[in-house]
Amino acid sequence: MSFKIRDRVVGDGTPCYVTFEAGPTHSGLDSAIELVRMAAAAGADAVKFQIFDPDRLVADKKQPFSYDILVNRATGEARTITEPLYDILSRRYLNPAEWKKVKAVADELNLAFFATVGFEDDISLLTEMGCDSIKIASSDVNHYPLIRLAARTGMCIQIDTGSSTLGEIEKAVDVILAEGNDKIIIHQCPSGYPARLESIHLRMIQTLKAMFPFPVAFSDHTPGWDMDIAALAVGANLVEKTITKDRTTPSVEHLFSLEGDDLAGFIRALRDVETALGQPRRVLSEVELERRRKLRRSMFAKRDLRAGEVVSESDIDFRRPGTGLQPDFLDGVVGKRLVADVSAGHMFAWQDLAE
Repeated sequence: MSFKIRDRVVGDGTPCYVTFEAGPTHSGLDSAIELVRMAAAAGADAVKFQIFDPDRLVADKKQPFSYDILVNRATGEARTITEPLYDILSRRYLNPAEWKKVKAVADELNLAFFATVGFEDDISLLTEMGCDSIKIASSDVNHYPLIRLAARTGMCIQIDTGSSTLGEIEKAVDVILAEGNDKIIIHQCPSGYPARLESIHLRMIQTLKAMFPFPVAFSDHTPGWDMDIAALAVGANLVEKTITKDRTTPSVEHLFSLEGDDLAGFIRALRDVETALGQPRRVLSEVELERRRKLRRSMFAKRDLRAGEVVSESDIDFRRPGTGLQPDFLDGVVGKRLVADVSAGHMFAWQDLAE
């Protein structure tokens, strides 16, 4: 199944949809707008944010949250820090008027705008702004009241599935379908900041594609883009990658984000792999056929032969190019009489042989 988001189709048989996540790495309105411009300049299809009211979402303002930050860019040295989740979310908070300004810039640049939501008010804001897709966080995969409200907007609903069972994913999908919305994207979303390799489970992409008729995405929480390339190779229809102005920023998710020229390089790498993946069946181009004819072999006369002689295998040499009778026709040549004299080095043709 495939469907259109803004002016791009997402699903099997179309180029991988590229979303740059800027929700955890902006630090205010100006920063958010700058990340939108970076995403658009690199050629992304969409930019994504996270719309939460930290005062409403976090009951315990001292609830700790641990993550890694990059200490030394040259060596890759990192260290783990812990701070209140409330403080992290507060750094990202924008009011509705500011979100509308961010959305306006995305519209100006023809960039789809996605957002993860926390409450009914957030869904109302996204509806008012004309958002292109609503995302449900992994932690809310069983928050059916929120999922129902999101589904009723008619927007494409993206579901993060980190730490979810397959049964929970099925139930969330059923809740969306029950509201008459079948524009669904299911994300394989490893947990961790950054994710450990043993937690990524890329084969889950194939499992989800076998279970559901909807596009399947990969949300990457690892440095670099190796895992995104691998996800594309096993069938991901959309990849979501976090971006930042500076990977050494001492805050959550910057360590494994893309920065600067990496953004355009990331998209080029995806497109190169798509080209290299090619077709699931063997179809030879004319260029390949011509190259093959030059490299394969034909049957040539080893010695001078007279008309009427019966050709034996010992009379044949196999040489390039393969523009004459190739070795797989040997049984059709051996035992036939020549209709005319041929010289040593002659490339055999069917017209040399009597019926």
